[in-house]
Amino acid sequence: MTTENTANVITPAHLEKAISYTDYVALTEQLLAENKTTGTNHAEDLVEYTRMNLHRKRRGEKSAVLSDEMLETLQKVDRKMVWVVLTEAWCGDAAQNLPGIMKMADASPLIDLKLLLRDENLDVMDAYLTNGGRSIPKLIALDAETMEELGTWGPRPEAAQQLVLDAKAQKMDFKEMAEKLHGWYGKDRSRTLQQEFIPLLNAWATAAETIAETR
Repeated sequence: MTTENTANVITPAHLEKAISYTDYVALTEQLLAENKTTGTNHAEDLVEYTRMNLHRKRRGEKSAVLSDEMLETLQKVDRKMVWVVLTEAWCGDAAQNLPGIMKMADASPLIDLKLLLRDENLDVMDAYLTNGGRSIPKLIALDAETMEELGTWGPRPEAAQQLVLDAKAQKMDFKEMAEKLHGWYGKDRSRTLQQEFIPLLNAWATAAETIAETR
């Protein structure tokens, strides 16, 4: 999945202020200790979502196991890339998908995962809208040397996206939709996420080879 007219939207300045997954979790814990979340809106419901999401991340870190096919695909990555993910601590989809993304990145020495808070980086977010909305998480894969975009993913696996679209079409209330969505994530354990990333990784590797050949 690529986005047109967004070459080099992400600059070295963006990467300098990006944080690691570990620092993101630590930031979330620190903010929760102050009854806050990321961003400027610290409403009680958002803080509670953030608290639930911290548990979801911890559960995902334990339950997400990379498949043999995914590990084999990651071993074929032979050019450095940067995965930039737009996220916020109150976002349930981010909490469910980041552990799997983190594990994929950690399994390759050539993939550098960096997280940007969406609301502090709307210039980037608005270049990667989903159906006109600022949906997160949004992953942008970059060639590490040239900063050229290789492709994107997000905000959720296609099966989860269809679940949300169907719920909205049925005018399901948010609470019921959220229960169905997070129930799906709990059963899936990042398997669908990995299946989507296998062809993406292959495509991104091909794009990186093309970039290398044209330099």
